[in-house]
Order: sequence, then C-alpha cells, then structure tokens
Amino acid sequence: MRTSAPVYLDHAATTPMSPAALEAMTAELARTGNPSSLHGAGRRAHRVVENAREALAAAAGAHPTEVVFTSGGTEADNLAVKGLFWSRRDADARRVKIFASSVEHHAVIDAVEWLEAHEGAEARWIPVDTRGRVDLDWLRRELEADPDSVALVTCMWANNEVGTVQPVADVVRLAAEFSIPVHSDAVQAFTALDVDFAATGLATMAVSGHKIGGPVGIGALFVRRDVVLTPVIHGGGHERAMRSGTLNAAAAAAFGAAAVDAVGRLHAEAERLAGLRDRLIDGVAQAAPDAELSGPSDPEHAGARLPGNAHFTFPGCEGDSLLFVLDMLGVQSSTGSACTAGVPRPSHVLLAMGRTEEQARGAQRFTLGHTTTPADVDVLVAAIGDACARAKKAGMAGKESSIQTAGTGLNT
Repeated sequence: MRTSAPVYLDHAATTPMSPAALEAMTAELARTGNPSSLHGAGRRAHRVVENAREALAAAAGAHPTEVVFTSGGTEADNLAVKGLFWSRRDADARRVKIFASSVEHHAVIDAVEWLEAHEGAEARWIPVDTRGRVDLDWLRRELEADPDSVALVTCMWANNEVGTVQPVADVVRLAAEFSIPVHSDAVQAFTALDVDFAATGLATMAVSGHKIGGPVGIGALFVRRDVVLTPVIHGGGHERAMRSGTLNAAAAAAFGAAAVDAVGRLHAEAERLAGLRDRLIDGVAQAAPDAELSGPSDPEHAGARLPGNAHFTFPGCEGDSLLFVLDMLGVQSSTGSACTAGVPRPSHVLLAMGRTEEQARGAQRFTLGHTTTPADVDVLVAAIGDACARAKKAGMAGKESSIQTAGTGLNT
C-alpha cells in the first residue's frame, strides 16, 4: 500500500494558494471593516480592495476601473454573457444571436442555453478542428450573413480540458469589423499565458482566484470602460453598479497578491511547466503506447497549448475507472468531463473535436502547477501502465456484467 503523499495533477481544477496570497489573506482576516463603510475601518478595507484591483489590472493589462470583482469565474462568465446579451438586445431587438465556441466551459455554455430557453436568444456554436481550435472562416461567413442580428461573440482564451489556446485576438478583430463585442473566458489562461486585456480589444474577460494561487470564492470580470452591461445581481450598486454585494477584502487582497506573484514569474514558470508537460507526454506515450494526446502538440513551446496541460484518451478505459485506479496508486487527476446528477457523460469538448463517444469516455487530464516537480511526473509515468491495465480489466468486467444482466432481463 502506498504511504507517501499523493501526487496532485489537477491544478486546472484548483491550485494550492501561493505563500504570498496566503499571507495576504491571513493578515486581512484578522481585521474588520466593510469596504463600503465610511468610518476608519471601512476606509481601510476599501484601500485593501482598491490595491487589489490595481494589482489585478496591472497583471492583466487593464485599467483599475475595468476590474469588477465577482465570486469566481462562473459568475464572471454569467455576468458577461447575460449582461452583454440583455444590453445589446435592449438597444436593438434584432440582436438575439450569440456565437460561442463549441468547446466553451459550462459556465458559458449553460448561460447561453439559459438565455436561449428563457430570453429568446439564438445560440450558434462555432465549430473547431480536431485540435480544438475555432474555425475563423466559418465565423466570418456567419457574421457577414447578418451582422445586425448578433448580440455578442464569446470565445475562451484557452480550453480547460485539452489546453488548446484560441486565436482570441483574431476573433476580436473579426467581430470588430461588424462592431460586435467579444467576451473571453480567460480563467485557464490568466497568469499561464501573456494576457493583455487592452491589447486584445475584448469587451469583457473572466478570471478566477483559485486557478492562479489565490483563494476559492473570488474572481473578476474585466469590463472595457465603454461597455454597458445589464447587471445580474441587484442590491447596493457596488462595482460600477454591475455587481452588487459586500466585497470580500481578505479574498481580494489574496487574489491581488497571487496575481502579482504569478505574473512576476510567468515566463520562467511557463517554460518550466512546459518542460514537465513534455516529459509527462513522452513518458505516458512509452508506458501506454495506445494513449492519444488531445489538443495540439507544442514541442517548441510556441504557445499552442497551455504549458501545464496534458490530456489523453486511453482506448478501452473508462475515464472514471482510470481516475480511481490512479487515485489508489497515489496520483490525483481528472477526467475533464462534465458529470450531471452523478451520471458520467462524454466530454462535449472531445465530441466537438471529432472524437467518438467511446473515445471520449476514455479521457484523462493531467494538469501541472506551481507545486509540481519532476518527481511528481515520474510517479505518474511509473503508475500509468499498471493503471491502464487495471482500468481496462474493470471495463471488460463491467461489459460482461451488463451482457449477463441483459440476458436475464433483470434491472440493476
């Protein structure tokens, strides 16, 4: 039985807080004060929040007034997609179409589908190629056909499952030809890649604290100063009247500290993680020769995929089975697929990339972060062959059991 500490390779889900963020949050938790209060304690808390706002803005290439604090990336995506849609439609009732990449995070997909079901939106899903990159030619043809009917375009900066980096700047330039605003979910990209909000011309951009070494429960939406959003949450008119609610000064301080720390070592850390990623990919390929890498390869570290992302499909393995076997062997990973009401479903990202349902069910995502070491990668490589063999055996046993059950006419 394994007795050493488990190897954590699920940093895309959440990454440990950085020492700088932990120190900033711990210090602030010992203090009190509502940032909206006018007395001394409130003014002090307000300064903490504004310092964090300035730090985030500098890290993302934005102006401090463009930072709207939220509870996380999901709320930021919802505020952007719903807020842009309502604002644009209210200005012109013809604007009901939302163009979204077919590989978006569910924070965007579900928001678009909700607007379609309840607010009269028309969703148009931008196709991707076999590596998960959006089809710009398709998007141009569709926008040119009827630009006056489009409320917004949304395209994530980098995919949370397979790590594909999207041509966000190209999407923005294309949409700008028709004066259409673009939102980007940059939750996975922020502090992993060079992210410059102002340079891209995006209307809005979502980021999250716990993905970059900050705490869970805080995120931000960058909103260009000339962009109008209809708020989703109403109350005290906080955050440019876009997001009401008492601000969490301690979490904001930690978020800002994490951003400063991560951006300060971005290039060196990206190169380190990309090297570990390549080591992992090569090791898995040798230990499990039938494994197929998802997303683009990036051997020259040119930025085609996230530096810390390695995603595979393993033929004959159920992703959940492989996850649990790896966990038992001391490696914590992810299937990277959605799970609704406890029922595993194949990844919509892999299906959009042309994988079959059976292939998609064999997915496993390994993501690296600031605590990952070469020894961690070596533990996975040493375990993956045995883990695949056990998962395949479990899968075959499950199929045989299903066949036998079907033959008896019993329900289980």
